[in-house]
Amino acid sequence: MSFYVTLAVMKRYWNLLSNEPLLAKLSLIQLIAYFGAWFSNVAIYTLLIQLNVDPSVIALVAALHFFAGVLQAPLSGVIIDRVSPKKLMIILTGTEIIATLSLIGVRDISYLWILYILVFVRMGAASFQFTVEMSLLPKIIQGKALQYANEMHSIIWSFSYTAGMALGGLLVYYVGTTVAFLVDATLFIIVLMLVSTLKIDIKSEKPRERFVVMMGDALRYIWGNKIVFHLILLHAVVGLTAFDALVVLSVEKYYLEVVAVSLGIGLVHAMRAVGLTIGPMILGIWINLKRLGYLFVVEGLAIIAWGVVIEHFYLSLIVAVLVGFVTSTLWSYTFTLLQQHTHEEYYGRVIAYNDMVFLMVGGGASLLIGLLVKIGLTLSGIAFVLGGSFIIATIYYAWIRGQYELKEVGGE
Repeated sequence: MSFYVTLAVMKRYWNLLSNEPLLAKLSLIQLIAYFGAWFSNVAIYTLLIQLNVDPSVIALVAALHFFAGVLQAPLSGVIIDRVSPKKLMIILTGTEIIATLSLIGVRDISYLWILYILVFVRMGAASFQFTVEMSLLPKIIQGKALQYANEMHSIIWSFSYTAGMALGGLLVYYVGTTVAFLVDATLFIIVLMLVSTLKIDIKSEKPRERFVVMMGDALRYIWGNKIVFHLILLHAVVGLTAFDALVVLSVEKYYLEVVAVSLGIGLVHAMRAVGLTIGPMILGIWINLKRLGYLFVVEGLAIIAWGVVIEHFYLSLIVAVLVGFVTSTLWSYTFTLLQQHTHEEYYGRVIAYNDMVFLMVGGGASLLIGLLVKIGLTLSGIAFVLGGSFIIATIYYAWIRGQYELKEVGGE
């Protein structure tokens, strides 16, 4: 039965892409751009382990991938509501090309501060690009089609996030970090060429208000619309699944006798990618407001299960599939709920602030992992903490439904 359900979902996605050529091209750009954003991360983490840095440094670099987006998010939301999306995407892709090529120059621990800056700039641009594209979606399509587009996007983002690092791990193992950075830069060059051919007919009215006024207006809007406020927080919980530091530390501590560092990191992420990709194809039709809470519980239990087997390489690979299975659906459905409850004139700014909170949670999780390792908590114990957070999120979601009337995705 699940095979036929998967075929039906794939057909649904294909029909949507066929009927929406702009969405199809944006999806291709997303696939390559997000893949490129994470592709050379294994090279960065492998380099850090080769330099024998402290676990707190690994946690800090993982956090920088998220905090770059946190700091630029309030400003980016206003810019998106004022500037042509195509122009922004060209500038941001160019920034990613320069920052990626510059990583080739990082050769020893004395250049660690340069690596911090380059990771910060590169991922800041990637986060900005994400916000630009996601603010476009509700202007192109609405209702159930928007949910399906978000499901596709969650598959693309999740697949790119994990598969990018998986294939990056293989490349680093066989040809080294320099080639990985060169290949990554080439991917961004392809993105730049694709973006230059985009035809976006959406007209952006340039607001007369100043940047600061628009930023403040967005904050007042979010605080005044409690449903939007709580949906931002609920969506941010999914950021706890971005535990790169925990994966890197588990490879370094438990798997070195079984597999090389880059391959170990790559394989764990590859197995997560399997779950991340097939999950929405099965759960996309099933998910609704009543069932969303169950997915938070399943995600929490899967992360806890991974913590139980984290010392055993092959078992951890199997459970990693379960960890990724519901993540994409959680991300896409909660994100669609936020879009559906936001007024159009605030799309850019609300999505930017949403990304800021989401990235704060992801970056905070990375720093928390480093702190918990420093005070002596085991990696299994850390996985239990992360998994338990999703159980708490289930209670929070039940409270939201009890306090506010949420509209079903695609409903009136």
